[in-house]
Amino acid sequence: MGKLIKNHWARLIVLTASAHQVASALEAFFWPKIFFDFMTKTLDPAVKPVPVLQIINLIFGIFIFAWEWPLGLIAGSSLHRSVEARLASFPLAALAAVLIYQGTNAAIYYVVGMIVYFWAYSEGEIICPKPWTLPQRGRPGASKA
Repeated sequence: MGKLIKNHWARLIVLTASAHQVASALEAFFWPKIFFDFMTKTLDPAVKPVPVLQIINLIFGIFIFAWEWPLGLIAGSSLHRSVEARLASFPLAALAAVLIYQGTNAAIYYVVGMIVYFWAYSEGEIICPKPWTLPQRGRPGASKA
């Protein structure tokens, strides 16, 4: 049996969260609703008449999807390899997602992804410059005997 590579698992969870966030932002353009509107109506101007929160969610979702996939210009960069940057930016995306009614599942997925990324970070896992690869141990070409 192989060893669980937690940063790959977290990447898949966050890819799911960002895809869900994009879909929920698009849905919120047609049915704008704040998740906490049963407690207060003060946040309603964030979704209608100007769709500010929907646009923020759409930007976060697309950016994080491009970061986690990653796109060619992001792949291998220090931003792509940084677990710390992920742990700092995902709470903001989760907060934006939880504010719209359609994005609560995406926010939960972000929280689970952050927990798994933190687990990987605490065990010293690194994210390789080439996406979806494993870190190489030892020197290349060395005998395994």
